[in-house]
Amino acid sequence: SSQNLSEEFAEAARQLKKEAPRIQFGKIDVTHQHDLRKEFNIQAFPTVKFFVNGSREDPIDCKGVRKASTFITWVKRRTGPSTVLINSTDQAEAIIKADDLAVIGFFRELHNDSVEVFCETAREVPEMPFGMTASEDVCASYGVQRNSLVVFQKGKPVHNEVLEDGRQNKLGLTRLIKTFTLDLVTEYTIETSVKIFDVPVENHILLFTPTNLETFKEIYENYQSAAAEFRGKILFVLVDTNEARNGRIFEYFRIRDVDVPAVRILNLTGDAKYKMPADEVTVENLKEFCQSYLNGKAKQHLSSEEIPQDWDKMPVKVLVGKNFNSIIF
Repeated sequence: SSQNLSEEFAEAARQLKKEAPRIQFGKIDVTHQHDLRKEFNIQAFPTVKFFVNGSREDPIDCKGVRKASTFITWVKRRTGPSTVLINSTDQAEAIIKADDLAVIGFFRELHNDSVEVFCETAREVPEMPFGMTASEDVCASYGVQRNSLVVFQKGKPVHNEVLEDGRQNKLGLTRLIKTFTLDLVTEYTIETSVKIFDVPVENHILLFTPTNLETFKEIYENYQSAAAEFRGKILFVLVDTNEARNGRIFEYFRIRDVDVPAVRILNLTGDAKYKMPADEVTVENLKEFCQSYLNGKAKQHLSSEEIPQDWDKMPVKVLVGKNFNSIIF
């Protein structure tokens, strides 16, 4: 909520006042400041923007940051180095084991495009520590080829991404790494919904199923297997259809009890919905659906009510999505 964020923001301001007095924090109630709202194009609340060197032009958006500690990291990485330089295996181990998650870049040299993109990505993901090294010993002790990024979870490597020479896609890397702040499959609840929308992945796949279904364990395992292959490209969400508070999502996707288990993909930028053509939730069907969606070959699913039996009894015909085209055109 805005109130929560406001408190965390104030706490970050208090802590940074000692460490970095140059950084000033302020808050504006834009309900009374229409000119400022218009000038900075404030669409949603709360919005946090960072102004650099006294300029009103092009402030940096601070998105998805909700905790005081993360605010502090975000600001520090924009005003100083965004990653820790690692010179020894002990130093690397200390970073990897300090938090649940850590990201280490292993490089041939510390001055190339890949390093630059790595540092830019670190600025976008304040939720976890970033370190980088060009030490042969450190690279050898982890058995990692140079110019790659490794995500460590609970001290173990869980993802290795080779960074090609030249400019990487920073947004792609940011999306991939941010997904590790969520589980491989995230169950939709009021609490997790905020986190789900904070991760900048615009393609969401949703599995609608009662969690007490006899075949649930098998379906869930299939869903997790597919999720591992599309990490960073499609966010995998589970919606328990037994949970009354999820009713609004069923309405939005026009899903009825008889339809479950059901799988849909939602593109957040255009609100387009896609239905998995196969009924069975197998690994193959899920992979095929996700791949055809990413290749732009999946058909949009236009929700519609069933055609009423007496739609043509009266002089004014009753039209729904399913008979609209055939009758009108």
